[in-house]
Formats: sequence, structure tokens, C-alpha cells
Amino acid sequence: MSLTIKTAPAADPGEVKVVPAMRRGFLGHCPACNKGRLFGRFLKVADYCESCGTEFHHHRADDLPPYVVIFIVGHLLGYGILMTETRLEVPLWVHLATWPALTLILCLALLQPVKGAVVGLQYALGMHGFGAARAKKNHDEDN
Repeated sequence: MSLTIKTAPAADPGEVKVVPAMRRGFLGHCPACNKGRLFGRFLKVADYCESCGTEFHHHRADDLPPYVVIFIVGHLLGYGILMTETRLEVPLWVHLATWPALTLILCLALLQPVKGAVVGLQYALGMHGFGAARAKKNHDEDN
């Protein structure tokens, strides 16, 4: 009886690391080259990178970014409201003026970066057509 251990295959030189691709997307840059812009408008992902030509039109970052933003903002503001209520004496009008405004500001500030990070994640994992696009791009560069 022999014991065999399977090891992972050698890393593909065209393999994309997840964290750098997500960071690039979070900052609004192309997850492939970090030079081009990811967004054409506020939440509209560009069809392709003007710098390296990577296509983005097949991404599927529609529902996850709002859920992630709601999760983050809800936890931050829930903690803020809880700490304010338990440690400070603040009039009700201050709560009514502060928390909805802060909710709106944080949601608008986080929505585009989170969507960019999700597109970067999809690119790094080769999801929704990104794998075929990367393979085609690597094949074109080799020839």
C-alpha cells in the first residue's frame, strides 16, 4: 500500500493574483494592467481598458456590491448608533440629522470601489468570460 500526495501544478505565468486584481478594481483601475480606467461613469464599467484592451463588457457585478456595501455600512453605523446611545447624551434631532446623512454618504462613497473590487475578483478568478478573454489575450501576446 503506497501513499501518494498530489501537489498543485506549477503556477501559470499568466495567472492573476486575486488580491492585487481586487485592489486595482477597488481603486478604479484596470485589474489587468493597473493603467486604464475601469469605470466610464459612476457605476458603469467600461467595455474595455483603453490602455491594454482587456474587455470588461461580460462582467456580472450587479447584485453583490450593494449587498457588501449594506453589510459594511450597516455594521459601522449600527456600532456608531449603539455607542452614541450608550455613552453620550445626544438630542434626538442630532441623531435624525447625522445617521441618515452618514448612511447616504458612506453608501455612495463605497459603492463604486466595492463594485470595482468585485470586477477585479471576477477577472482574477476567470469568471463570466474573463478566463476566455485572458486566454485569448495571452495567446495573442505569444504570437
